[in-house]
Amino acid sequence: MAIVVTLIPELEALLLDKAARQGQDVNLVASELLSSVLEWEKQDLEEAIKVIQQGLDDFEAGQFRSFQNFAEEQRSKYSESI
Repeated sequence: MAIVVTLIPELEALLLDKAARQGQDVNLVASELLSSVLEWEKQDLEEAIKVIQQGLDDFEAGQFRSFQNFAEEQRSKYSESI
């Protein structure tokens, strides 16, 4: 199935330049880039869901700390690096 995408001139120029530098067809380069971005997005979403679920599980198990303790730790941690 063919999909037609209209790019702004600056993005088109970047894509054409990348394809030329790689010595590849611009359609192949665009397809590979899109595939990479979609795979990254899928993995990012899966990781976010996993972390959220771990947080919920920890909370239900009573493994949590107050916001006050967290905030104090962060202030201490980042004030030392300044």
